[in-house]
Amino acid sequence: VQLQAFGGGLVQAGGSLRLSCAASGMLFSRNDMRWYRQAPEKQREWVAGITSGFFAKYADSVKGRFTISRDNAKNTVYLEMNSLKPEDTAIYYCNSLRLGYGEYWGQGTQVTVSS
Repeated sequence: VQLQAFGGGLVQAGGSLRLSCAASGMLFSRNDMRWYRQAPEKQREWVAGITSGFFAKYADSVKGRFTISRDNAKNTVYLEMNSLKPEDTAIYYCNSLRLGYGEYWGQGTQVTVSS
């Protein structure tokens, strides 16, 4: 199983970025997909998740600004990030979970928001 996250970068506060995470080696449509992030010297935190049934949920800190979506035909999960704030600066990781089949992590992509 491989999860490849990309799309990070440097953006000014108020700007937008779209992260993608391409999965391989799994039955993507059966997996719940999540995004986590880890800021320097902080613990990794959950950001958003979307179930195999397309139910989406968000951390309070990103609700209304971030949108998670998935394209099962492309085995890809997305995180659309708008109205970015400096406190959104972190390494963003995608994660997959399917009960009985395990949990997997991608390698992370850096998002830096300048003030």
